[in-house]
Amino acid sequence: MIESENFPTISSLDVETLSAGLHQFWFKASTNAMGIAVQLPVVVAKAEKPGPKVVITAGVHGDELNGVLTAQELIRHLPDVLNAGSVTIVPSINLSGILNHSRDFHSSDPDSSPANLNRFFPGNPNGDTANRYLDTIWTQLLKPNGEIAIDLHTQTRGATYPLYVFADFRLEQALKMARLMEPDVILNDPGDHGVLETVWNNSGVPCITVEVGMGKVTQPELIERAVCGIKQILVNQGVIEGESPNVTPCDIEGKEIISVRANKGGFVLPQVTLLEGVEKGQLLAVQYDSFGRMTDSYYAPNNGTVISYNVDSLREAGALVVRLIR
Repeated sequence: MIESENFPTISSLDVETLSAGLHQFWFKASTNAMGIAVQLPVVVAKAEKPGPKVVITAGVHGDELNGVLTAQELIRHLPDVLNAGSVTIVPSINLSGILNHSRDFHSSDPDSSPANLNRFFPGNPNGDTANRYLDTIWTQLLKPNGEIAIDLHTQTRGATYPLYVFADFRLEQALKMARLMEPDVILNDPGDHGVLETVWNNSGVPCITVEVGMGKVTQPELIERAVCGIKQILVNQGVIEGESPNVTPCDIEGKEIISVRANKGGFVLPQVTLLEGVEKGQLLAVQYDSFGRMTDSYYAPNNGTVISYNVDSLREAGALVVRLIR
């Protein structure tokens, strides 16, 4: 039996000081209300030969486990093929969310609400619990060890995604990384305030966000595709061994997202499939009330491609029904 609790605990990381090989740590991100350390698992694979410093994160949203599983699969593969540089993998950023089966970060502070961590990066050392937690992770773990970054996610529970990448097309390296993932869809994403991808990019480190399917539903095929895509990025950077892949545009590269949301509460049944091309005015979904009577129909406001739809039929007003990209 492997005793993971015997891994050393650290409060900061500088991969430059590590010897070549595989290193496993507990990173102390904070303490809880009982004064007990909140520790994140961290794995560093470092080669003898110098090269790029790569950071791969997952689990910023606690219910997005395909990203976590992708990161863990990479941990099992990288040591055998590492050629140069280092890869730091933090597979479970939001421990409280993971343990609560929740998208959000949970604090025991009675004056604090659950928080979407991916709206508060890089954190604030003088802020609330979530902000202090992120500040420690960003300043002591992520930022010092990244020259290239990949953040792994999934769609929120109740809806589905394909293999879908966000990349800022203004950054040549980010667009190249996105295309090397060979996803189903790439969105030209200039970034939003507080998002980890945006913070990396604004710090001069090219980053992409990779959405690996659905929240809380294990999808081995998409996980394997994500692993293969990340390996292609690492091969392209000379970090792992292999023949450099071709960089080609994705079949669907869009710049506009159109979200169709429920007008009222009820049971919504999609009438489209993932990655289906739709035309303006096409039926997307129908809705029924608690008595089984049809109460609404939803139509495409524009031409586009379906990148998400609800798989949980129960929708309240404002909940996502279908998302299109064009």
